[in-house]
Amino acid sequence: MNAREKLKPSKRKIIQLYCALLYNAYIKGFIKGEIYTGKAKYACVPGLNCYSCPGAVSSCPLGSLQAALAGTHDRIGFYIFGILLLYGIIAGRTVCGWLCPFGLLQELLHKIPTPKLKKNKATRILSYLKYVILAVFAVILPLAYGLAKDMSLPGFCKYICPAGTLEGTVGLLINPSNKSLFGALGGTFRLKITILILCILTCIFVYRAFCRFICPLGAIYGLFNRFCFIGVRTDESACNHCGLCVKKCETDILHVSDRECIQCGKCIDVCAQGAISLKAGKIVLKANEIAESPLPENERVSKNKKRKLFSVIAMVVAAAVLIFVFVWVNFSNPNPVSPENAGQSVGYEPGMQLEDFSVECLDGSTFRLEENRGKTVIINLWATYCGPCVEEMPYFCDIADRYDGVTVIAIHHPLTVTDVDAFVSEKGWNIPVAVDKEGPASIWDKVGGTTVMPQTIVLDKDGIVVENHVGNVTAEMLEKYCEPWGR
Repeated sequence: MNAREKLKPSKRKIIQLYCALLYNAYIKGFIKGEIYTGKAKYACVPGLNCYSCPGAVSSCPLGSLQAALAGTHDRIGFYIFGILLLYGIIAGRTVCGWLCPFGLLQELLHKIPTPKLKKNKATRILSYLKYVILAVFAVILPLAYGLAKDMSLPGFCKYICPAGTLEGTVGLLINPSNKSLFGALGGTFRLKITILILCILTCIFVYRAFCRFICPLGAIYGLFNRFCFIGVRTDESACNHCGLCVKKCETDILHVSDRECIQCGKCIDVCAQGAISLKAGKIVLKANEIAESPLPENERVSKNKKRKLFSVIAMVVAAAVLIFVFVWVNFSNPNPVSPENAGQSVGYEPGMQLEDFSVECLDGSTFRLEENRGKTVIINLWATYCGPCVEEMPYFCDIADRYDGVTVIAIHHPLTVTDVDAFVSEKGWNIPVAVDKEGPASIWDKVGGTTVMPQTIVLDKDGIVVENHVGNVTAEMLEKYCEPWGR
């Protein structure tokens, strides 16, 4: 193999790159520093890809699993359990080897020329750690917290996930339009950025360290490896059990296609007997030259057909990316900028006059900003699936109870995953609550709402913005805006 062929990306690398582009096709998000919240977010991609990434057009299955477990007290998330079962049965850890953007990043990091740590007994033992993390952070914490406090706590996403830190947190913070987010950072961010740095450094020396030792999604898919539709298979009649496949593999497998196998197919090229192939059912997707002739006629696919199949797949994926970028994402964007408002500020910065708006509340009343001139108005942007939002809501209810000169309005994000009216009634909250609408009438846009929740906007008696706080508030923070009205 000459130098040029060595530099040429493999089909697997190209597919990994296509998936990264497809999962994060919302180009506007990277430009504007916002999170896409359209209807496509109800779907889950197969691989690990953070919901909060500015370019993400769909949800992460692991994040959705934690959200479903947190809501078990009043509903069972059959959808996410079904989609994980479907992905597992179809592909197992083939998702890890071919369809995961964070897996591609780890492989690229490992190509940096440094001494490498080879697999050994210690790494094999460490491979069980991801099952512990799956049980504790992705299952037990969300489920227990949801049942105990009726709030979502995505343990793995909040405290560990380096992919989420890189794609979501860092992806948003590097955009100048999100400079206000730095004030919301705290100890959890420092913990997660430390984990991200350690993960990046480890992946330089250890092949796909995150996948092998940490990733709960890989742990789930690994349970399906032995019987999934697409995967690496061994012809036992041709295998001489030399162990070369296991020896050359960089993951902690004991045999081909066990729970640690990411189905990348590298073992196919090192098998001297031609006993290993990548199959979709009985169709051979990849086999080495030795394996071409012994395979039965009904299991063989000519090189020409393989090239055509790969070309069709590549064209379909490329077309899907274009559709997401130019059609679906654009037309389902819940926060479009109308021509008359393009380039204009909408009350985001303190000192600006917030334009009048009205919104229908869940109790049938109408909140109109103009009718509350002469009072301090506190606008809370929240969602039922935002744990910090739910946690701080009693502060707003308390303020509304104790100060006649203060009006509080809570506006739920247009994206809803539960009955907001029933949720509010169950909590016993006594402040006006409205659910925002998508499109030009979006109140979220008019008040300068970001895609990060919670957010609190405080107006003085003249409707001038005096505070626009992204992140949690405390009771003491709210009190200072109410002091002029006495107790």
